[in-house]
Amino acid sequence: MCGISGTWGQAEQSLVCEMMDRQAHRGPDGAGLHVEKHNGVLGHRRLSIMDPEGGKQPIYSEHNTAVIVANGEIYNHRDLRHGLESHHEFRTDSDSEVVLHLYEEQGPAMVQELDGMFAFAVSNGNELFLARDPIGIKPLYYGVRNGGNSDGTLYFASELKALVGVSDDVREFPPGTFYHSRQGFLPYYMVPADAPDDVPLETCLRRLRQTLEEAVVKRLMSDVPLGAFLSGGLDSSIIAAIARQYMSELHTFAVGVEGSPDVEAARVVAKYIGSIHHEYLYTPQEVMAKLPEIIYHLESFDQDLVRSAIPCYFCSKLASDYVKVILTGEGADELFAGYTYYKDIHDPNMLHSELRRSVTTLHNINLQRVDRLTMCHGIEGRVPFLDVAMIKLAQTIPPELKLAKDSDGKRIEKWILRKACEDLLPPEIVWRDKEQFDEGSGTVDLLPELIQSAAQNIDFSAYAARYADDRLRSPEEALYHQFLIKAFSRPQLVLRNVGRWSQPHINSVLPMGC
Repeated sequence: MCGISGTWGQAEQSLVCEMMDRQAHRGPDGAGLHVEKHNGVLGHRRLSIMDPEGGKQPIYSEHNTAVIVANGEIYNHRDLRHGLESHHEFRTDSDSEVVLHLYEEQGPAMVQELDGMFAFAVSNGNELFLARDPIGIKPLYYGVRNGGNSDGTLYFASELKALVGVSDDVREFPPGTFYHSRQGFLPYYMVPADAPDDVPLETCLRRLRQTLEEAVVKRLMSDVPLGAFLSGGLDSSIIAAIARQYMSELHTFAVGVEGSPDVEAARVVAKYIGSIHHEYLYTPQEVMAKLPEIIYHLESFDQDLVRSAIPCYFCSKLASDYVKVILTGEGADELFAGYTYYKDIHDPNMLHSELRRSVTTLHNINLQRVDRLTMCHGIEGRVPFLDVAMIKLAQTIPPELKLAKDSDGKRIEKWILRKACEDLLPPEIVWRDKEQFDEGSGTVDLLPELIQSAAQNIDFSAYAARYADDRLRSPEEALYHQFLIKAFSRPQLVLRNVGRWSQPHINSVLPMGC
C-alpha cells in the first residue's frame, strides 16, 4: 500500500512533489518520481509490502516505454506473472510490475484480470491510464482547474488533502472504473444484482465457509509482518481465527476504554485462538487531543464515521509497532445484514436490494475510514469479506438466512455467517449481540460529556443554517465539521466529497478533455 499522485497535460514536477509530501504518511519507506516530458508527472510514496528491497516505484518496462505507480495489492499476481514471463523480462518481484506488463499486453481490458485492491496510473508516453478496484477499497481522487472546465490537465492523488489548492474541482474517482486519456471514464464492474439461490442450507454453509477461507488465505500474502484487528465482535474474530489456522503465530490488536465489552471479548478470542494479543486503553483526554488529527486524516465530518474512526486510529497506532499489514472484518455487516436498521425491513426482496446498495456505498464511508486511519500510521489494511468472490456469493444467499428467526421469533443478524463459522470460536462470541465498533469499544459512552463541553460555544442552529448543504445532524457533527474546516485551506473541496451514512452518495464524473 502506498500513495500515488500526478498530473497529465502538463509536466508540473514541483507541484507533484508537493502532492507527494502531503501524502508522506502513506509511504514512509521511500519516494519516486517519473517525468513524462511535455505530458505529465507520476509520483509515488512507498510503503514496502511486496519485494521490500527491489519493488521501488515508479517501475518501468524493459525498454522504458511504459511506467507505473500503484497503490494496493494484487493477490493473483503470481498466476498472472506465469502467463507473462515468456513475453517479458521482470526486473522485480513486485505485484505492481505484473500490472504494468499486463497493461502492455491487453490495454484497458486488463483490469478484468486483477484480483485485489488497487489504484494505479500507467503511462506509455502519450497516454495515461488510471484504474480503481471494483469496490473502492483503495482511494483515488482527481480534479481539474478553471472551475471545472478542463484546461487539458488532469490532477490525481490517493487523498483529497493532496489536491486541495491544486484543483478548482475535485471528485472521487468512481470504484470499478478506469480512465484512459483517449477514451475517458468507463465502468468495468458493478456489484452483482443476482437473485438468491434456492439451495440446501448445508450447501450454502459450505460455500460460504470455503469462499471466506480462500479470501482470508490470499490476503496473507506479504513479505513483511502481518496481524489482525480483533475487536471481539463476530467479524474480526472470524477473520483472526481463520488466519491463525494458516500462520505459526498471529499478532492481534484491540483498543477501547477500561471495562469495555470489546476489550473483554477480544481477550477471550485471543486466548481461544492462541494469538499474541496486544491492547491499548485510551482515555477521554486522549480522544479529544487526537480528534483534530483523526478528522484531518479521515477527511470527513460524518458523525458515525468519526465515532468509528476513533478506535480505528488508536488500534492502527498500536498495530504499527508490530506489523505492516492488518486484516479487518469490514464488509460483513453489509453483506450479511449486521446493522440494526436492517431488522426493520421485513420484505425479503427489499432487504436483498438494500444490502446490495449498502455494499456499493462502502467506498467513501467505512472503507475510507479503514484506509485513512491505517495509512496515517503507515500500515496496510486488508478486507477479506470484500473479496469479489465473497460479494458475489453473498448476493446469492437468501436474506431470510442472513436475518433468521430464533425459536422466540427474534431476528438474528448475520445468522448464516455465525452458523458457517461457529466451530471457530467460543459460543459466547459467535452468538454475541451485534455492537458497532464505536459502541463496543466504549467510545460512544465517553463522547457525550466531551462533546458537550467542546461544542458549547457553537450555536448549532445558526451553524447548521450557514452550512445547509452539508446537512449537519447534531452539535457533535458540527464540532467535527468545524475541525475539518480548520484543517484545510480550501475546505469546500473536501466537504463536497464527504460520504454520508444516511443516504446513497452520488458522485458524478467530471467532464475531461485530456
